[in-house]
Amino acid sequence: MNSATAIIDKMFLNDPFSQWLGIKRIEEKPGEVVLELTVRHEMLNGFGIAHGGITYSLADSALAFSANGHGIQSVSIETSISHTKPSKEGDVLRTKVKEESLTSKIGIYTIHILNQHSVVVALFKGTVYRTGKEWEV
Repeated sequence: MNSATAIIDKMFLNDPFSQWLGIKRIEEKPGEVVLELTVRHEMLNGFGIAHGGITYSLADSALAFSANGHGIQSVSIETSISHTKPSKEGDVLRTKVKEESLTSKIGIYTIHILNQHSVVVALFKGTVYRTGKEWEV
């Protein structure tokens, strides 16, 4: 097991919200994870499409796991999302993370959320503050 996986294990086991979302961890390495979830009925809004908070939360978890996978405890300080296509019940959403910049104090990430047809349904940008405190695993 690599150190990124050990850190993400520790984070995920203490993250009931990501567990409730049904997030599946597909790939994990420092600065880049692939996560997946299936849109369930209780995730739909009044229009019958996935609530925007679902794609946001998936991307936010991908941000946290990607940034912390380097071994330094990191917390988000700024995030934003653009929803480009609707997601429906049964859609399988997957993250594609790109680490844009990483310094001793700041990490900047872009995360594409794609559906099972490889169509981008949301674009997320996140900035994290790297505390300098190492993860103990």
